Amino acid sequence: MDATAPVDYQSLRFDYRHHPDQDAATPARHPVVVVGAGPVGLALAIDLARQQVPVVLLDNDCTLSTGSRAICFAKRTLEIFDRLGCGERMVAKGVSWNVGKVFFRDEQVYRFDLLPEAGHERPAFINLQQYYVEGYLAERAAELPLVDLRWNNKVVGIDNGPDTVLLEIETPEGNYRLAADYVAACDGSRSNLRQLLGQEAKGRVFRDRFLIADISMDADLPTERRFWFDPPFHPHQSVLLHKQADGMWRVDFQLGWDADPVEERKHERIIPRVRALLDSIGFERVQFSIGWASVYTFACQRMERFRHGRVLFAGDSAHGLSPFGARGANSGVQDADNLAWKLAAVVKREAPDALLDSYGSEREYAADENIRNSTRATDFITPKSEVSRLFRDAVLELSKTQPCARALVNSGRLSVPTTLHGSPLNTPDVDAFEGRMVPGAPAADAPIVRADGSTGWLLRALPGRFTALVFGEGEAAERSLAAIAEADRPLHVVRVAACGAGDLATQRYDARPGTVYLLRPDQHVCARWRAPGAQALREAFDRALAKSPRSPA
Repeated sequence: MDATAPVDYQSLRFDYRHHPDQDAATPARHPVVVVGAGPVGLALAIDLARQQVPVVLLDNDCTLSTGSRAICFAKRTLEIFDRLGCGERMVAKGVSWNVGKVFFRDEQVYRFDLLPEAGHERPAFINLQQYYVEGYLAERAAELPLVDLRWNNKVVGIDNGPDTVLLEIETPEGNYRLAADYVAACDGSRSNLRQLLGQEAKGRVFRDRFLIADISMDADLPTERRFWFDPPFHPHQSVLLHKQADGMWRVDFQLGWDADPVEERKHERIIPRVRALLDSIGFERVQFSIGWASVYTFACQRMERFRHGRVLFAGDSAHGLSPFGARGANSGVQDADNLAWKLAAVVKREAPDALLDSYGSEREYAADENIRNSTRATDFITPKSEVSRLFRDAVLELSKTQPCARALVNSGRLSVPTTLHGSPLNTPDVDAFEGRMVPGAPAADAPIVRADGSTGWLLRALPGRFTALVFGEGEAAERSLAAIAEADRPLHVVRVAACGAGDLATQRYDARPGTVYLLRPDQHVCARWRAPGAQALREAFDRALAKSPRSPA
């Protein structure tokens, strides 16, 4: 393939290759096997390889996703992609946006800005078709020698033993077996591994149908999210419009439970719906073509536990969400972000196996938060009784003039990362702090000035290792640095020199000279102090690795 030619990720096919493991007399053993080469599995495999853990990545297909599918990738996910080495490429290709508008019938109810403050490197969201995200991740994985990506390798059997996971794998040349210390199941909502282990996801199924369509057109619309409740061009239902890369637009039409999914996918049914939408917003002369369409139903549900011995579930295999709020792919990538450093620490014997239990507890907590928000959004968008509809319409009517009513309008609370309150890896505060950077919170980005006078972005300075973030200069900062050295733990140190009232990093972290934040490899805060002692640092570091007080340092 010509390296300079544009890649058609929709038609890309990856070659099946015979692997020496298929000829082994006994199953070859690997530290980690990841099943599923979607965004979650690819992100996890890349992260593990970056942390020097060899990983086998199996996929039962040889293609990327069809159609746009997940398109909204949130700021936190972009920051993870930055650390994996492909965020810049995604932002450059995607359509960045922060503003959304909500309409009731033919009137705009209100607008919102998801990133109203300055001082962030990444936008609130980009819209980018899932096949680009998967393609860029697959190309990044191919650059890493520790990622062994095997296409057309389908897991058809599993023995989840106390010391080893044994996998039976089907290929075009026949079956073979692999052994693994740990297996990560990232194989999607119809997870084959979940079925093979006799597990299920439980929750609520919504009796409604939605049409999603990719529309190519040259329309000079702002890059913003538009959501309509009960518009004249699609009465009694909802419609969502997003701009994507390549002049592609994503349209979601609510259809109702009685809609025929086969009929509604036909172009002759889609074209009048899109034409009515465009005519209503003043684009009567704009021509368009349909690239891809699907009709779907959805559920909000999850597995009871994400860890089953040496098998750990992530992404859609572990939890399913309604599409409102763009929580599915974003929460899945954040699952991978949480799991990768823990698997790496356990495989490299830097932490006990118990650290993996915290993956389950933390991401189950995050899934519950996402399911709660997705369910509330879906109930508001698709009221199931006349009373619910009357309430919703009254809220929308009031929101035109009453700011208090706007807080009740729910067109999909958009994805934000979960603060892991109550995580066993957190060290509770002993000093008084203001703001959101509590133990368990994902670190907020900000422009920084380092001690050597160089400038940059805070999150770019975090290398995917445990990091001590030290604020300010002078005696207080030097005492904190001395305590870090005395603690004798493998900590990367980032010094933020500026520490004044007008400094954004100072504001976001409520910092003073000498303030120290201990950050996990996944950039979550696990402890913070005004002036830490060496023993406090040691205990917080060990706690973040699930080590008991008697564990060796």
